[in-house]
Amino acid sequence: MLLQDCDRPAATSDATAQLDELLRDLVKSQGSDLHLKPGRPPLVRINGLLAPLGATALDPATIVRLLDPLIPTHLRSRLEREMAIDFGYGVPGCSRFRASVFCQRGTRAAVFRRVPFDFPGLDDWGLPSILGEFCDVSQGLVLITGPTGSGKSSTLAAMVQRVVDTRCHHVVTIEDPIEFLINDDLGSVSQREIGIDTPNFSAALRNVLRQDPDVIMVGEMRDEETIRTVLTAAETGHLVFSTLHTNDAVQTVDRIITSFPENNHRQVRQQLAACLEAVVSLQLVPRADQTGMVAAVEILRRTPQISRLILEGDYQAVHEAIESSVAYHRMQTMNQSLASLIVHGTISREAGLGVSTKPGELDLLLRKLVGAGGTEEGEPMAESTSDFSKILKLQEVKKHYDDLQARHSEEIGGRDLEISELRRQLGRLGGQGQEQLDALRQENARLAEQIQVLRKEYETKLERATSRLKDLQVRSASEADATLEAKKRGFFGR
Repeated sequence: MLLQDCDRPAATSDATAQLDELLRDLVKSQGSDLHLKPGRPPLVRINGLLAPLGATALDPATIVRLLDPLIPTHLRSRLEREMAIDFGYGVPGCSRFRASVFCQRGTRAAVFRRVPFDFPGLDDWGLPSILGEFCDVSQGLVLITGPTGSGKSSTLAAMVQRVVDTRCHHVVTIEDPIEFLINDDLGSVSQREIGIDTPNFSAALRNVLRQDPDVIMVGEMRDEETIRTVLTAAETGHLVFSTLHTNDAVQTVDRIITSFPENNHRQVRQQLAACLEAVVSLQLVPRADQTGMVAAVEILRRTPQISRLILEGDYQAVHEAIESSVAYHRMQTMNQSLASLIVHGTISREAGLGVSTKPGELDLLLRKLVGAGGTEEGEPMAESTSDFSKILKLQEVKKHYDDLQARHSEEIGGRDLEISELRRQLGRLGGQGQEQLDALRQENARLAEQIQVLRKEYETKLERATSRLKDLQVRSASEADATLEAKKRGFFGR
């Protein structure tokens, strides 16, 4: 039996049919979440904003009637004990959903997060291409971080699917609950759900090393024991993917270390310095054209400098190292990614400043880009518009063009001064012999001919540079149109 079939209750009641209809309406409206709360009509989140779905307010009894048939038997006692549970639920032919049922003000409430059966791959979202390289490493820890609803789970699922599609590996996932269904390809994947396939994360992680895994995916590093086991697995030659609710790479490193007692901090820093392969931090921002959301991406990757700074606990220097390693290591800070999106016109300046944790720093970066002759806002670019390294490359092309123009003007100006000086000398000669005058005229003609040759040469160089720049802009515009069309079909463009 397929997992999406197991998610459904044994008998479909009228209440279940009513809830399924609400979930279908959520998918039709291209929303991401459905909220059920007493005293309000059902609410859907579309492009980051909540909107009512209909006008009839739900009462507590109606919500209980809608939710009770969905709750798996093994989770009913946990709901009574812990007042909150998460589980997967599928609507055939529509989508899967991650359901979170909880208590508020003594009544039941729920949020359903849309989890499509078929989800986009990494190449469909316009994310920086370096994320694909993290799927090819042989061992280490790769963390996907960000606030709730930033696309961590979907990005992680796309990376795991990339591994299964391209490598003959066994992947074991530990999730609470299972969200995206990963399909076997070259590799094999075993998906284990907390409460159904294993009692908890700790037990699953203790057992996973006996299940011959090459790659391990842990849905979330929630506590000290889980983090400790994840670090151990990454140190013992496995590639481990996981998530954390942190906003940037520096905060991620600090959160992991401070999860342990202070007397263990140095040991944890040593483990991180040895096994942390990458941290990818995501932040969804509304598009300027109101067609959906786009991800700003901070990227930290393992380098000797980053490992040394983590070992020393110099976190501010880690941020500075990320900021200065765009061109060579293709790292970037969240502000650099936001600046790239703003310069490309993908998001508005106000939206970027609104989500930035350091808006003053972002504003200064944007002013520097404008002052340095950065790309005009709204100009289409190739590949990911959140990749700051693309801006640096175009700035290098423009700098080369400007240097060529400056050299051309300087050399032409020097020749003009030489001609003027010769003319003044000719004027001073006045009435001297015709032979000397003819010689000067011949020299003047020779120099004038030489100047014309030089002028044509530099005009040719300038025309070639101008043509190259135009070709880059035309190619970039066409590639951006293709990328934008793909993103509109992708998960974040819905």
